[in-house]
Amino acid sequence: MSNQLSETEVKLNKGEIDKILEKYENEAGSLIPILQEVQEIHGYLPEEILTYISEHSKVPLSKIYGIVTFYAQFFLVPRGKNTIKICLGTACHVKGGKRVLARVEKVLGIKTGETSSDLKFTLETVRCLGTYFLAPVMMINYDYFGKLTAERVSSILGQY
Repeated sequence: MSNQLSETEVKLNKGEIDKILEKYENEAGSLIPILQEVQEIHGYLPEEILTYISEHSKVPLSKIYGIVTFYAQFFLVPRGKNTIKICLGTACHVKGGKRVLARVEKVLGIKTGETSSDLKFTLETVRCLGTYFLAPVMMINYDYFGKLTAERVSSILGQY
């Protein structure tokens, strides 16, 4: 799957990008909010859009790439509609977090850091979700699932 928008798709969104650029036109240090708002519209920041932002904001493309590759909140490839976070912190690890992760990977056919080909799921691991008393824990978007077993994974994913 290509991680770039076609020229037609970029053209369709230029008006939205222009509105965002105009909004921040005279504000110093506005590149991060611009990138955040553009990503909110598109779900990620493809090369064509970054080039467009660079050309119209007069910010060098190298500086823009420096920012989007530094901050974990920015994505250069499409992400799934649902983000799954599997906790592998100490409590979750001890109580079977790796087994839960293995089952999610098997059910979805993706590995950590990947997005399913149907763009339904992006899989990530984290060191703590702040719910050690529910270990092992998985979070899908803003929903927590605790005291997980590998056997419950399929039915939970089926809800999404």
